[in-house]
Amino acid sequence: MKAKPFRVLVVDDSVVNRQTIVDMLKEIDGVEVVGRAVDGQEALRTVTLLEPDLITLDLEMPRMDGFTFLRLLMATRPTSVLVVSSFSNVENVFRALECGAVDFVARATGGDLASMRAALRDKVQALKNSHSHPRATAQSGAGRADATQAIRAISPNAVKPVSDEPKRVFVIASSTGGPPAVLDLVQRLPTSFPHAIVVAQHMPERFTRSFADRLARKCVLRVCEAEDGTRLTAGSIVILPGNKSSEIAAEANSLVVRVGPLDPSDRYSPCADRVLASASPLGARCIGVVLTGMGDDGAVGGAEVLARGGELWVEAAETAVVDGMPAAARRIGPTLVLPLGSLLARIATFELR
Repeated sequence: MKAKPFRVLVVDDSVVNRQTIVDMLKEIDGVEVVGRAVDGQEALRTVTLLEPDLITLDLEMPRMDGFTFLRLLMATRPTSVLVVSSFSNVENVFRALECGAVDFVARATGGDLASMRAALRDKVQALKNSHSHPRATAQSGAGRADATQAIRAISPNAVKPVSDEPKRVFVIASSTGGPPAVLDLVQRLPTSFPHAIVVAQHMPERFTRSFADRLARKCVLRVCEAEDGTRLTAGSIVILPGNKSSEIAAEANSLVVRVGPLDPSDRYSPCADRVLASASPLGARCIGVVLTGMGDDGAVGGAEVLARGGELWVEAAETAVVDGMPAAARRIGPTLVLPLGSLLARIATFELR
């Protein structure tokens, strides 16, 4: 029997932009564009009539903008929303994610559509797969040894354990659905939080800086985007930059983040596998955390953390927006699997002084 198509509604006030997105969506197997809308008011009526599985959404529209539409949509008929926005509207993207959008795609600039087409394809496909298969089957530790060998080839010069602050280092991996989860976490953290948090959130480089700035305004602790040499201290929250390769290194009895040009071997940016592997020699002081996201970034690095005596905490399938990364991490035998709220609460209260 033929699989049911994944139905998408395109919402954008620009005729050119609507057609561009429609053409890109038509290239994705199993996806059907069922409607178009020019603003939020028309989109709400169309959602009621067509009941799409996914909505692509422009934010700046006449009559009813994307934010008002999102709030009304989530209150009446919660539906997956993928924001399409330019680099000039980074702050609006994070507002939209906090209103309930699951992810975003950066609109093409300068006529180069290749990167936008690839991002749209990957994210729609991930949401399509998540919609069709909302639960993943977790397997126990099979494959951990092979994964460990693979990551050692990626990061051969990992750090040696040090004895100064922070008490523990949490390395958090996330992708689709990750920004609201990370925001939820930082708002839970107390001023006495004795650990460092390093976040590998898949995101373009100009977006990671704005993401860090937005988190900083909502958190009592210090939040920054990592630069080469950024020091990890108790209570520090460091967002790894997009389009760069980042690792944790020990220098002069301190832990620092080393940031350099993107390594061709990194399948994701920033690469959670790489940073987890580099932190793994911290042993019991390292806790890897894999949250919602497409792909499998974090599983190989998480296996290295486990192999060297650290812990791996993973979001449960029932709360993951996209259960790609968590499912891959669960297959290597994590230390702990919890729904998102319980997982974030555990981090926020872990070993407080």
